Amino acid sequence: MERQRQQQLLELQQRCGINMPQLPILNTALTHPSYAFENRLDAVESNQRLEFLGDAVLGLVVAEFLYRRFPHRPEGELTRMRAAMVCEPTLARVARKLDLGRYLLLGRGEELSGGRERPSILADVFEAVCGAICLDVGLEAAREFILGQLSSALQELETQRDYGDYKTVLQELVQRKYDENVSYLILDERGPDHRKEFVAGVRFHGRILATGSGRSKKEAEQQAAKKALDNILEREGISK
Repeated sequence: MERQRQQQLLELQQRCGINMPQLPILNTALTHPSYAFENRLDAVESNQRLEFLGDAVLGLVVAEFLYRRFPHRPEGELTRMRAAMVCEPTLARVARKLDLGRYLLLGRGEELSGGRERPSILADVFEAVCGAICLDVGLEAAREFILGQLSSALQELETQRDYGDYKTVLQELVQRKYDENVSYLILDERGPDHRKEFVAGVRFHGRILATGSGRSKKEAEQQAAKKALDNILEREGISK
């Protein structure tokens, strides 16, 4: 590894408040598959395997924190909270705060298309860094890092009962479990123009999972997503 790259990784460690003796592991966490492909590296030299590990570590750390911090909240509510914490927008926001995009090794195409600021890439690299920390210096160090970086978002959960964008939470849940998307459709419009009510449905594999109503299409879709989430968390919703 070139000295300049070593200095960059040491700088990043200081920014993140971590100490990883094995710099090559951190370098791998920051190596996007497009860079590995363009430079004819072995597939395992990209960050995808560390992303896989980091995703599991994140889920465990956040789940344990929520379990201990909110002892009287039911499983379904804890699951919604965890999904909100580990969703792409939250992780991408943390990655931006750490300026992870600056340290990424990207292929030329991804570089030119703005990959350093793409939420999906930033969320993935944050997961990969979490996996690298766990692998290099252990689960406890990874836990400290994760909870420290997610502290602001975790604090918001203290007083929050409505976990924001149900459509985003549902989408993340479905993508993680099935690697597929849900879709929405307007099933009905009723009432006069000044008091219009919309009925929306959320669909997966050609089946309507739930419906919701609201004064706007957006509100109706959010209500449908909320009901679908409740169904999923009660083991009644999606089956494949």
